[in-house]
Amino acid sequence: MFFGVIINTLAIFTGSIIGLFVNKGIPMHIEKALMKALALSALYIGITGLSSGENTIYIILSMVIGVTIGEIIDLDKKINQMGDRLESRFPGKNGSASISKGFVMSSLIMAVGAMSIVGPLESGLTGTHTILLTKSVMDGLTSIILASSMGIGVLFSGVIVFVYQGVITLFASGLDSILTDPMINDINAVGSLIILALGLNILEITRIKVMNFVPAIFIPILFFLFY
Repeated sequence: MFFGVIINTLAIFTGSIIGLFVNKGIPMHIEKALMKALALSALYIGITGLSSGENTIYIILSMVIGVTIGEIIDLDKKINQMGDRLESRFPGKNGSASISKGFVMSSLIMAVGAMSIVGPLESGLTGTHTILLTKSVMDGLTSIILASSMGIGVLFSGVIVFVYQGVITLFASGLDSILTDPMINDINAVGSLIILALGLNILEITRIKVMNFVPAIFIPILFFLFY
């Protein structure tokens, strides 16, 4: 049942480790250029994903409600504190901020999106893993690029992906009747907005506390269940 999830997680770990080794030989000016390339890629992912949304009012309300919850909990602060703790155990040249940024960016890119939902559902319901195996190749390559420029924080995002997709796989039979196509599309659109904000942050155009918007990803589920 969890074969696809495990392979996906291992792909992220392996790609991250390769990226960390590659990082040691990258000159600073190339590293900065890679960061800009990653930011532009995040903008592309965010913009293209927005077209999947089907219920504009649900998406807007999800962002408003989600960020309110996130601000109350202050997820962004907690992630940065986690980055500080990781930096104390795994010191590197990029500093604790890069660990937090690497963890946030890679977690959002690899855990948010339709494939992260449909793939685990396929594994749990049918025992086949085509979507997750395809996603594993994509995430492996992505993690190489991310880790080469953003450091060890990318490696720890594999844990988030494993837990997130593992839970969906485990409860696939129950979630299949709940997660309709319109709901998945709206979740994907909300996630795309968050990734778009992440790209703007990396380009230093904005200073949005991206992690405080993460609860918004789950709000569309409530709209479809109760309305």
